[in-house]
Amino acid sequence: MTVFSAGSGGPLPLPALSRRALLRGSLAGAGLLALSACRSAADSAAGTAPAGDAAAPRRGGVLTVGVGVDFTPALLFAQSANSLLQRLVFNTLTRYDEQLRPQPELAKSWEVAADGLSVTLKLREDVTFHSGRRFTADDVVFAVKNLQDPVRSAQLRSTALTVADFRKNGDFELTLVLAHPVSNLFDLFEFMIIPDSATVEDAVAGTKLIGTGPFTFTDRKPGSSLSFARNDKYWNPGRPYLDGVEIKVIPQAETLLSSVKTGQTQLTYAVRGKDVATLKDDKRFRITQYDTGAGAFYIGANLSFPQVQDKRVRQAIAWAIDRDRLVQQALGGYATVSSVPWPKSSPAYREQDANRYHHDPEKAKALLAEAGVASLSLPLAHQSDAGSTAVAQILQYDLKQVGIEVQLQPVDSPTMQKQLISQSMPALWTLSHSFSQAHPATLAVSAYPFNEAKNTSKFSSPEYTEAVQQAWNRSDADSPEAKALYQRVTDLLLEEQFIIDLAIAGLVEVAGAQVRGVTLNKYSYLNLDDAYLAG
Repeated sequence: MTVFSAGSGGPLPLPALSRRALLRGSLAGAGLLALSACRSAADSAAGTAPAGDAAAPRRGGVLTVGVGVDFTPALLFAQSANSLLQRLVFNTLTRYDEQLRPQPELAKSWEVAADGLSVTLKLREDVTFHSGRRFTADDVVFAVKNLQDPVRSAQLRSTALTVADFRKNGDFELTLVLAHPVSNLFDLFEFMIIPDSATVEDAVAGTKLIGTGPFTFTDRKPGSSLSFARNDKYWNPGRPYLDGVEIKVIPQAETLLSSVKTGQTQLTYAVRGKDVATLKDDKRFRITQYDTGAGAFYIGANLSFPQVQDKRVRQAIAWAIDRDRLVQQALGGYATVSSVPWPKSSPAYREQDANRYHHDPEKAKALLAEAGVASLSLPLAHQSDAGSTAVAQILQYDLKQVGIEVQLQPVDSPTMQKQLISQSMPALWTLSHSFSQAHPATLAVSAYPFNEAKNTSKFSSPEYTEAVQQAWNRSDADSPEAKALYQRVTDLLLEEQFIIDLAIAGLVEVAGAQVRGVTLNKYSYLNLDDAYLAG
């Protein structure tokens, strides 16, 4: 069995570190929450942390965060364009470090059975919801069942559904019994926010958000802003440092950039890559690139349309795109060209796979001719914001060079998310996907574009299903056998190209120089436990 307690640095045993070494590197107690689970090791502007980071944190102040897309309450339990606020109000059971080793949050320790068919969680006993009610094992049971509900549109619902039974041993110990082993159990624990059962319907209506997190929800002006105040009864002693957080919705790229430059916005992840380049040498700002690959740009093909049912057509599209130009011109260089969804940190990554497709218009034309296609006219849906439009315009140009005429169809972000979930996309669309930054099986059983059972492309294959299920139905996520299965999945993705990956990118954080201690988890939930505004 695998045992974890808050006094160790990860699940044991670990091949690279002895138990003694892990205990010496203990992350127990409040010190755990200083962990920067996803941050790039270097500040991109200077290569090192800015001077003054070692100073004692200062209490007080309201942090202003700029976002490009408004909060969609109905998608609270799904990862979407507005996932930043989840960790302000709510907590999760565990959180990953940079080596994908789970660390304690509301679960202070755990024990995974040797057969992978159960996990026993010991929970913190000092946690209360913002309403004053005590957090107990019943809230974990509710959180799992909440994600099992198809109404929630939660991407990790498949993993939640493997929990077949709950066995409580008092208020603060709980065993989850699984229908079969899963390689991404702790992906679920990091993804699953713990809501208040009494107000969950108010939460998805956007009228009340009650959790156990560092801030309480105080106000929402749809299309404009959300406000949060410090939770003075937070279980993490002395945290948060900030008095509050104000999230401003600024959909216009130029207006957001102006807001950042004038100091009206102190923190954002929504500045376009090409605009970030104009700020990186300005000492008033700190630019940090998250290198986990939490966002991957792609073209999706809806196979219910005859024009893209032949995989040679989809492969031709993959060869037609100038990924290098896309990264440099539309993304400001803040991405890595790739034909696969996996970032370099993934156990599924191989350089030869990432380089499989490159810009080769002649090869694209030859494949179209082989498929009997002289010319094509196809719609391409994209989000209507300026950054997504710039990506779509480059794709439109490249496809035209090989005889594929594309009509751009701009769609607002909430509508596009609904189309993604409901499988109602046109023949082609472009978006960015997540879920490749954690364990590889999560992508193919959880992400809407890749889900082997029901994906947006309406692609199905017995071979794909078998490879995905075998990679998922196991407790050893990093063994040679598991990696061989990930390779089978990768090979099928490269061959079928129902999702045409273009570039891997993490979020780029633009912060005023006074903003310190901000982190994101693997699902881009904003963690401000240790954030403060330096004097």
